[in-house]
Order: sequence, then C-alpha cells, then structure tokens
Amino acid sequence: MSPNFKLQCHFILIFLTALRGESRYLELREAADYDPFLLFSANLKRELAGEQPYRRALRCLDMLSLQGQFTFTADRPQLHCAAFFISEPEEFITIHYDQVSIDCQGGDFLKVFDGWILKGEKFPSSQDHPLPSAERYIDFCESGLSRRSIRSSQNVAMIFFRVHEPGNGFTLTIKTDPNLFPCNVISQTPNGKFTLVVPHQHRNCSFSIIYPVVIKISDLTLGHVNGLQLKKSSAGCEGIGDFVELLGGTGLDPSKMTPLADLCYPFHGPAQMKVGCDNTVVRMVSSGKHVNRVTFEYRQLEPYELENPNGNSIGEFCLSGL
Repeated sequence: MSPNFKLQCHFILIFLTALRGESRYLELREAADYDPFLLFSANLKRELAGEQPYRRALRCLDMLSLQGQFTFTADRPQLHCAAFFISEPEEFITIHYDQVSIDCQGGDFLKVFDGWILKGEKFPSSQDHPLPSAERYIDFCESGLSRRSIRSSQNVAMIFFRVHEPGNGFTLTIKTDPNLFPCNVISQTPNGKFTLVVPHQHRNCSFSIIYPVVIKISDLTLGHVNGLQLKKSSAGCEGIGDFVELLGGTGLDPSKMTPLADLCYPFHGPAQMKVGCDNTVVRMVSSGKHVNRVTFEYRQLEPYELENPNGNSIGEFCLSGL
C-alpha cells in the first residue's frame, strides 16, 4: 500500500476504533491493510471499465469507491460493522437493497447514513447538510423494503449493520448518478483541482481533503467586494454573507475544525497556504443572493515540509499530532 493510502487509512482508523473500542484496534489494522483502500486505485477503475458489474463480498469494516454488487454474509455474530462508500466529487451515490435477511426482532440492524460519521463527527456537518440529523439515518428495520433505494446528498455515504446469526446478511447494489452542482465533497485523492459553485442558493458547502496539503486558490468570485483577513476576531467575514473560509483539524466535522483564514473579496489568484492538518477543508458560505465560485488546487505536503514548516503556513496546532 502506498504512503498516500496509509495516511488515509491512519486517519480513518483513528475514528473507526471508536466503533469497537481500543481492544479491536489490531483487527481494524488488519481490515484496512487487506485491501479496501486499494479500491481508490485509478488503474483498477480503468481495468474494470466495460466489464461485467463488479461483485465481491462485503467485510464487516470496509471502504468502497466502485459501483457494483456487494454481499455480506455473517460467518459469526458481527456486532459492530460499518462500510464507507465514496464516489467522484461530481456524483451522488445510490444504495439499493437487492436482498436482506436479518433478524430485526433479535437485535440485528441495517442503517444507511447520508454522509460519513466517525467517532460522533459527521460529514457534512449538521450546519451544512440539507436534512436534519435524524432524517439522515434510514433504518431498514423501520422502513423495510418500502425504501429499496436510498440516494446520498453528496459523494459519500455509509451503512452501519449488526448481524447475529451466521448465514444471515444482505446484498446491496451501489450506483452513482451525476451531480451538476456538487456541494459537500470528500476528496478521494491527496492531489487535485476543483471548482465549487453555489448558484443563488442559501447553503454552505465544504470540500474536505483528508491529508496535510498545500492549497492554492486561483479564482474566487463573490457577489460583493470587501477584504481578506486572517481569522483574528469572532466577526471575520461572517457578517458579509458570502465568503470562503479555510479550516484545519484532526476530525471529520467542519463545524468543529479551527478557522484559519477568511476570504471575502473576489480575486484572480493565486493565494496559497500550507496546512499541516490531518484534514483540510475549503468551505463556502452563501447567502443565496449571488452565484459564488471558488477554484483551487491542492497537493499533499511532503514529509520534509511537515518537519520544517515555513512561509505562508498555518498548522502548528496540527503538526504536533502528526
């Protein structure tokens, strides 16, 4: 497994440990090292293109970035399981129940969550998601097959499940659909370029990169003119109504991360910053009065850059945890 995937595995494992307790840490290490994160490989995606629908068994702890059919069959009581799904930034994820054989009365469950939740932290945050927190959980034991297909609101979704009886389980089909205006995104890769557009909508949108990175903002279009300032007061750009903020932290929920800088004026870049945090977020706040757009590039920081931060860098509070 490459260093990039090891870093992402490390981040996910920190929070997955909370699902089963510290005593299960080694089991989680084995599950992550087996191969789920290798599904992010672009080469693998190219190899599968045009072939028959991808099928494989689903593990108790799993991560998937491919469309296909996935079957979980318990070989022993499995009490603390979760599978994370991620697609391209410009896609929704649809989870379809093909077959479900679990004992709801006996304590089994199968729940879809619209987004990701790790150690109690959600992405998108409750502030940024279009649905109330309670409506983001869809419990099979409550709805049954009346909701055979569930579509996410962004490029990530997950399931929680518990199956006591060996031989019981379920089969899911995962498909993706185009999202013309992706709002909340978790990046699959440590390097890339993205344009976040919010067209006359009163909503907040976050782009999350689960790596320490250099962010270079090349273009910012807002419906007003103000100024750029580092986050030094509680006011910042928040009184403007339309702005972009850069966040950093070690968790998943943008609302619990540290604001690093506010940008609340249109410009044609570049504006660059190094952020040595486990998670870096570009978040756009929109009043709905304007078409707001921000274009940015990002790349993972090299080890020597983390050891010797300099220049336009805000990440001292993060570096100590790496």
